Amino acid sequence: MEDARISSVSAHTKALWSGRAFVLCVSLCMGAMGRLAPTPVSAAAQEPMTVDEAARLGEEFGVIVGDVDEGIKKELKLERAQGVAVFEVIGSSRADYAGIKVRSIIKEIDKTEIVNMIDFGRAIKRGMKECDFTVGTYEPADPGDPVGWGVNFHFVGCKRD
Repeated sequence: MEDARISSVSAHTKALWSGRAFVLCVSLCMGAMGRLAPTPVSAAAQEPMTVDEAARLGEEFGVIVGDVDEGIKKELKLERAQGVAVFEVIGSSRADYAGIKVRSIIKEIDKTEIVNMIDFGRAIKRGMKECDFTVGTYEPADPGDPVGWGVNFHFVGCKRD
């Protein structure tokens, strides 16, 4: 009886190892095949960026910004702590002329999603080099507007002297 049990356990062990070997083989093959085709990575995603540099670029653009954290999410009654909050708009700046408002959440710059300050820094740097770009914001409506929040797209033109 003991021999039958050992034989049964041995058969299950062999099957288990066979299955693991198959999964391992498939995983290795898929990994190798994945390396054959280049993974598209944008140049912007490869650019080094820090939060301080992003903040400096924001000021150059005309906004004082920061990551949307849990406190801002709660205060503005947002669904997710994602994006970049506008704390201040510098007068007579490109951001001011584009109509960006305090308490807005920057969600997109030239069709690039903005999740945090690093995304913002890379996108605003690229946008300011290209001259004309758009900024998508999620912003509070005017007081008395029953709708509440809305999405706006702001065209940012070239800086003229």
